[in-house]
Amino acid sequence: MNRRQVLTGLAALPLLQAKPDPAAADRSSSIDFDPWMVRKLARELASRPYEAPDGSLPASLNDLSYDAYRSLRFRPERALWRAENLPFQVQFFHRGFLYKNRVTIFEVADGKARHVPYRADDFSFGDVAPPPDADLGFAGFRIHAPLQRADYYDEVSAFLGAAYFRAVTKGERYGLSARGLSIDTGQSSGEEFPLFKTFWLERPAPGASSLVVHALLDSKSVAGAYRFTIRPGDTTVFDVEMALYPRVDLQHAGLAPMTSMFLFGPNDPADTPDFRAAVHDSDGLAIFNGSGEELWRPLCNPKDLQISSFSDRNPRGFGLMQRERSFANYQDLESRYELRPSLWAEPIGDWTDGAVKLIEIPTREEVHDNIAAFWEPKQPLRAKGEHIYTYRLHWGPDAPKPKALARFVRTGVSARGDTERLFVLDLDGEGLKTVDAAAIRGVVTADKGEIRNIVTQPNPAMGGWRLSFDLAQARAPVELRAVVCEGDAAVSEVWLYRWTP
Repeated sequence: MNRRQVLTGLAALPLLQAKPDPAAADRSSSIDFDPWMVRKLARELASRPYEAPDGSLPASLNDLSYDAYRSLRFRPERALWRAENLPFQVQFFHRGFLYKNRVTIFEVADGKARHVPYRADDFSFGDVAPPPDADLGFAGFRIHAPLQRADYYDEVSAFLGAAYFRAVTKGERYGLSARGLSIDTGQSSGEEFPLFKTFWLERPAPGASSLVVHALLDSKSVAGAYRFTIRPGDTTVFDVEMALYPRVDLQHAGLAPMTSMFLFGPNDPADTPDFRAAVHDSDGLAIFNGSGEELWRPLCNPKDLQISSFSDRNPRGFGLMQRERSFANYQDLESRYELRPSLWAEPIGDWTDGAVKLIEIPTREEVHDNIAAFWEPKQPLRAKGEHIYTYRLHWGPDAPKPKALARFVRTGVSARGDTERLFVLDLDGEGLKTVDAAAIRGVVTADKGEIRNIVTQPNPAMGGWRLSFDLAQARAPVELRAVVCEGDAAVSEVWLYRWTP
């Protein structure tokens, strides 16, 4: 069992049944639907104590291995909206393995919500014994749309496990995941995992370029209502509107949370020999803060849990990026890490004071997600209140923020004895091609130790620049900060790093 499977498979935790539950109606009939209904359900749900439903399954499904579960496949010809030849199709995940709880799904059309029924013959079961004739329900769903070419429906997004979802764009493969909400991530008290329990899928119009998904979230501490407007393309965009109704004060709520993996890279090499120079779904955290400052923090695989906090007010955006896009720097024909998407969260409206939090967890295997990033409000989300947030998620090769400043695209670290390190930072950007080379200088600071031998020079191999420096007398964790300037004006984003001995 690995942590990535656990994180994306926490539907094995019990889901709360809403009362009244629209799924409890006659499943062959339809009920009136409007978007405000989901908020009403969430508000009513939060007014009652948490209840854990029964997630039991037939024995043939309860103890499946990962490989056996993968053999449970939805038949593509049975996809929702396939017969209507609409621009989106939906396929469903069977319950089993770690995904034991029922997710209730409705189709919405003409103001009516119709329950999507479970039918065992919609699935092929491989070597797994087909379940008895029962309404077992679904574990989640995936969305298909023409992405690579007009005559083929590619998988563009999936909702499966707890409140996890992920997406890809043209030419990419699945990598990091987003979540509806995180609670107490990185806290010694332990993390709470909210769950999506019901979805409403709006039937798209012919020729539509977006799909609307509504979701009801529940957890011991909070209930919530979500509206996702999903637009696949060269960048796949999710417009997210959420309303949270806490049962208790949420001291550490993570908004627009995302989770990824970093095993090793040039700044944090592998502990054991590996034919690959880098293994990661993301290589850095980018922040565009409320003051207009652009920050870049390379990720690492620490020896101990690390929590970094970047205080801000009304952030313009943040995300986990995969900047290294060359196959030569990964050499993995199966995983193709250079094709993993970046994920950028763009807050909309007033998010007031808080901090972007970065959690880095030690791991020895690439199957474990060990990186988390999210926005944590400074003030707790108070119980019995309504807390509404809107944001936009961009899945794609890069963040949709200004590129006037040069970007740090590679961080390399070499040892020079026990207490000295050489840092080599490569930058690229169109603006670097027109700078006055004689006026370029690197500005590097550290809260401990001593910075020596700061050198800036052109890097003709990549058409950019290189900044290098030595960190000496470093015997404790050191917070580093670097920027490249032309005279007194910054021409690069700000590079931040925590070096630990």
